[in-house]
Order: sequence, then structure tokens, then C-alpha cells
Amino acid sequence: MSTNPKHLQSAQGAATASDDQDASLRRELLAVAREAAAAGAAVLAERGRGKVAADTKSAAGDWVTDFDRRAEMAVRDVIAAARPNDAITGEEYGRTVPAQPSGYRWSIDPLDGTANFVRGIVYYCTSVAVFGPLDGAAAATATETATSTGNTLAADGAAMDAGTHGWLAASINAPALGVEYYAAAGDGAWLVDSVLEAGSDARRGGSATRAQRLHGGDKEEAGRLLATGFGYDADRRQFQVGALLGLMPGFANVRRIGSAALDLCLVADGTLDAYAEYGTQEFDWAAGALIVAEAGLPVLRPRTDPGWQAAGYLDFDALPAEVPATEQPAAQQPAAQQPAAK
Repeated sequence: MSTNPKHLQSAQGAATASDDQDASLRRELLAVAREAAAAGAAVLAERGRGKVAADTKSAAGDWVTDFDRRAEMAVRDVIAAARPNDAITGEEYGRTVPAQPSGYRWSIDPLDGTANFVRGIVYYCTSVAVFGPLDGAAAATATETATSTGNTLAADGAAMDAGTHGWLAASINAPALGVEYYAAAGDGAWLVDSVLEAGSDARRGGSATRAQRLHGGDKEEAGRLLATGFGYDADRRQFQVGALLGLMPGFANVRRIGSAALDLCLVADGTLDAYAEYGTQEFDWAAGALIVAEAGLPVLRPRTDPGWQAAGYLDFDALPAEVPATEQPAAQQPAAQQPAAK
């Protein structure tokens, strides 16, 4: 596990101010995040049985459905009604900046795990998170200025390192699982499990429909599980698979859930021990990273696109950099395909 303070600081981004006004704002933002995620999840809950019709976005398997679009509009409607001066970045409809921006920005994934959703696999969710000034004061942020001219991820990370900005509230709602994970900076990570039997002694603890605080799993537990995911580009996948092999010592096995947001939540509740994936987008990890951090576990957010997103009991310093195929030594580049032998 990395001891680099930047990994921990920019990963967690938790507010330290105890001012009543700041706490009230975080509660307000969390309430909006939870309502917005629930609105998106309600659209996803309309899914019936069988496969869902989908359009291809960038590659085979990279799908978008009418549910993605309708869920994002439902999320946006809630945020816009409650916080009309906040910016919104969504997977399907891009970035919206109001005429008088407040300095707060929402990152939403209306349907994380679209391939699962299309196939009828239950690991999918709506993910909502908000980024902004930790003291609740500034009307415009440095990251807002950098959006169109520079590396926003790096600017966000620098602001988090400086302690001026951070991810403030998040909610992830998985309707097919009957669970919601949520967190506000400085207030811990929580799970509401509508299907957990009352009195059950699950690691999450608690009883049905009552919020249960999350603390991650046991660092020394045997049979540790590492979660990851793979991109659609063949060269990128080759790098990801090679990197995974280098990370496997110390883990008994690997899981590929199909939703980065839920991978992170499962690290937060202790189901998984660590997660690492290269090349995810901000809306994939924005909410989940805060939830893991508020569960008390280390988190690494990417500073570049593409970059590494990681969480849990894992050596972040061991994550390798991707070398473009054009820069690899000839011996490392894939051999040209030869005609098949007859």
C-alpha cells in the first residue's frame, strides 16, 4: 500500500472544517446526490426480463441504451432543480455550465455497468458525486477555469492536495441489488441494504433498510480478492492484462464485476480487498472513490486521462505506466499477423 501522501490526500479529499455552515452544506449536497441517484435508479428499475436494445458507441461492447439517456435526464433534473448554478458533467450529455457558476460541479454516470444491464447481469447502478470548495466560500474555482484549457484532473488533484477543494458528497444506487451506498466528506461511508435480513450478521452489519457504516475489510484476511476491468481497445487491454499479472502476487484471485462504481463500493464494504483499473473516466470513479475514502481506505484518483484509479490494500506505487505501442521496443510490439497455415 502506498505511503505517498499525495495518494492519500488527493484520494480522500475529506473536509476537515467543523464549521456548522460547512456541515450543513455537505448535508444539503448529500441529500441532492441521494435524490438524484435514486431518480436515475428508478429509471433503471423499469428494466424487464431479457436483453435490452442497445446502440454501439465507440467499440463492440461499448453500448448505450435509452435507459442511459433517460436516467441521465432524471439525474440532471433533480440537480438542476435543487442547485441551478452548479455545473454538471454526465456520460451521455457532456458538460453543462450555467451562466453564473457556483463553483460546484456534479459528475454523474446514469448507468455504470451498461453491458451488465443489457445482458441482464445485476451489477449496474446510477452514480452521482459533487466536487467543490471545502470551505463553501469561493464562487469560482481554479478547476473551473482550467476545464477548457488544461488538464482538469491534474488541476483538481492539485486543489485537493492544497486542501481547498474536494469531493464533497456521493451516492451510488444499484436497483437490481436493492442497495445504496453514500458518503459526505468527513462524515463516513454508509450502506442502505433493502434486502439484508434483519438481525443478519453480515460483515456490513446492521439490519434491513437501516444505514450501516462501512469500514472496509480485514487487511490480513486470507484469500484476498483484487477487482479490475478492461477497456475496449486491443492495445489498451494488452497493457491492462500485463499490469494485472504484475499486481496478482499477494492476491488469491481476481474479480471482474463490470461496474467500476460498484467495484469501489465493494471495497468500501469489505467484500473485495482492492481494486485497480487503468483508463476509467471521472464519472466512473467520482462517487465510489469518495465512498471508499470515507470508509477509511486509501484511494488513488488519476491525474491524467488515461490514468490509474485504485483503492484498498494495494501498492499504488507498483502500478505501471502505459507505454504507447509506437514507443515500445520492436521485440515488445505484437508480431504482424501471418496467413494461417493450410
